[in-house]
Amino acid sequence: MDTVRIGLVQTKHEVDGNEPVAAHKAAAIEKTIGLVRQAASQGANIVSLQEIFYGPYFCAEQTNKWYDAAEEIPNGPTTKLFQELAQELGIVIVLPIYEREGIATYYNTAAVIDADGSYLGKYRKHHIPHVGAGGGGCGFWEKYYFKPGNLGFPVFDTAFAKVGVYICYDRHFPEGARVLGLSGAEIVFNPSATVSGTSEYLWKLEQPAHAVANGYYVAAINRVGFEAPWHMGEFYGQSYLVDPRGHFVAMGSRDQDEVVIGEMNKKLIREVRESWQFYRDRRPETYQELAKL
Repeated sequence: MDTVRIGLVQTKHEVDGNEPVAAHKAAAIEKTIGLVRQAASQGANIVSLQEIFYGPYFCAEQTNKWYDAAEEIPNGPTTKLFQELAQELGIVIVLPIYEREGIATYYNTAAVIDADGSYLGKYRKHHIPHVGAGGGGCGFWEKYYFKPGNLGFPVFDTAFAKVGVYICYDRHFPEGARVLGLSGAEIVFNPSATVSGTSEYLWKLEQPAHAVANGYYVAAINRVGFEAPWHMGEFYGQSYLVDPRGHFVAMGSRDQDEVVIGEMNKKLIREVRESWQFYRDRRPETYQELAKL
């Protein structure tokens, strides 16, 4: 099928960070399932959730408590629950959750579930920030919680499109975005948790640039609102779908729980790639200089 409807789920997380991990997961999963069902009722074929959707952006602090939020993939309960939901609704789901491997190795991960409920694989976030973000001792303390991804940049051949995943901070780096395109991605999902301030102006700049440079669609998903007790900044929503010409197809609000629906057109991908031929004209023999610097 040349036309594929994309659904992006952006939500507030309103459970206070001092509450137990189980309370966070239960509330967020219940809310998100309702919005996934709404997306399917609006004809979405592929639905993506925001970064570690089932809780707050706990990287605002460094506390062992949040390790309890991690699950195995695909054998954990959340992956299995959304496999059942994908099969019921006949949709592909991009499911970003906190992954535990073995006894105590942790990754920021997104599982990809096909429309028949089958687990296709996972992507682990490559670029892990660890920086302060202002007052109150809050920051992006991700190295406390995540190892860098070690599975490369897989592309998943789903029932509706060839899907790549980049997660949040990855979007600042063009290398993986290019690998995903060369590996056949028709759309790249970037589930995020990003707040207003230093990088907000890049939100609508970098990812349209990736889409144009690589001739694919990009779907960027961000949460909304303020999260207690940290209040590290406003998660400014504005989840969007952008096409290979850099045009915004659909965009969400700044502050509302919602499903953003947009259509991708595979014919446009072919038209853009045939017109610009960036892949044909690249010079991979020159890339070795990047590895030296």
